[in-house]
Amino acid sequence: MFLYALTLQRATGITHVIHGNFSGTKQQELVISRGKILEVLRPDSNTGKIYTLLTQEIFGVVRSLVAFRLTGGTKDYIIVGSDSGRIVIFEYLPSKNCFEKIHQETFGKSGCRRIVPGQFLAVDPKGRAVMIGAIEKQKLVYILNRDAQARLTISSPLEAHKSNTFCYHIVGVDVGFENPCFACLEVDYEEADSDPTGEAVQHTQQMLTFYELDLGLNHVVRKYSEPVEEHGNFLIA
Repeated sequence: MFLYALTLQRATGITHVIHGNFSGTKQQELVISRGKILEVLRPDSNTGKIYTLLTQEIFGVVRSLVAFRLTGGTKDYIIVGSDSGRIVIFEYLPSKNCFEKIHQETFGKSGCRRIVPGQFLAVDPKGRAVMIGAIEKQKLVYILNRDAQARLTISSPLEAHKSNTFCYHIVGVDVGFENPCFACLEVDYEEADSDPTGEAVQHTQQMLTFYELDLGLNHVVRKYSEPVEEHGNFLIA
C-alpha cells in the first residue's frame, strides 16, 4: 500500500521559476514550482498584479524546470526534471486550462539519487536539444524535433556520461545554428578519492567542460575542458 499526504495548506516556497509564452498568445507567462505543485501565472500590465491561471499537484518532487521552444514555434513547452526517473514534457492548453503530457521518457530509477539524471536541465537556445544531468556521472541528451503533423517528437537518449565526476551546473550555449553545445561545471574526483594522504584534494581543480551534440553523426562529444580559477556553482550563458 502506498499513501500520499495532501496538506490543507499548500506550500508557499517557490523552488523554480521559468517565463515564456505557454498559452500561444503574445502574452508573457510564468510557470513556478512549489516543490510538488506547478502553477501558471500571468502578469496583468494594466493593474500590475499577477493572476494564477492553473495550479496542478504533480505528486512528485520538481528538481528542475525549463521552458523550451522549437525553432520557428509560437509557444513554449515545459520540461520537468523530477524524482520519477523520467523526463516529462508538458504543454499548457488554455482552452481546457490544463497541462497536457506530450512526452514521458523513462531513463532511470525513481527517487532523488546521485547518479540518476533530473537535477540539472539545459536547453539549446535554438530549440533543438535538451540535456538532463545528474549530480554525479550521468548526462543524457535528447534531440527534439517535429513530425509530419508538426507535433513535438523526442529522440532516444544520447549518453554523455563521465564517471568519477561531480557536476555543479549545466547550461546551453548559444552557437547559432552550429551543432548544439552545452557547458558544464565539473570536478573530477578520481585522484582525490584514491589518495589516502588527502594531498590530491588540494590540487583538484574545477573544470568548465563543453559537450557538443553532433547532429550529423547523432552522438555527443566532450569537446574541450578548461580549469576554472575559483570554484563556482552556477553558469549563465
